[in-house]
Amino acid sequence: MIQKTSILNVIDNSGAKKLYCIKVLNGYRKRYGLPGNLIIGSIKSIRLKKKKILKIKKGDVVTGLIIRCRSFLSNYSTDKLAFFENACILLTTKKKLIGTRIFGASPKILRYSKFFRLLSICSGFI
Repeated sequence: MIQKTSILNVIDNSGAKKLYCIKVLNGYRKRYGLPGNLIIGSIKSIRLKKKKILKIKKGDVVTGLIIRCRSFLSNYSTDKLAFFENACILLTTKKKLIGTRIFGASPKILRYSKFFRLLSICSGFI
């Protein structure tokens, strides 16, 4: 579960490396975020190789979509799904993807969200 002050890895090619969570969206007094939820965060570090051609800078406030969580995610069946890291991707103000690629697998739960375009960019599903 992602909450305020959580630090997430950014797994797209937008140029950011770490994101600091400021607020979890999708509800009134929402405390925890799971995969498929939106967050508002600040960029803590960027990738040095792409420093000159980036659309974003360190300290920018952006919207992110949670992709992976360390905590268990249970389905209607008895399966439980957990990842080794907390990860997200960056979105623009109009909820479009900033990056063009997503590294690593994503859960199948995202099929039922409004970000269906994300699944065509992902490298795999779990």
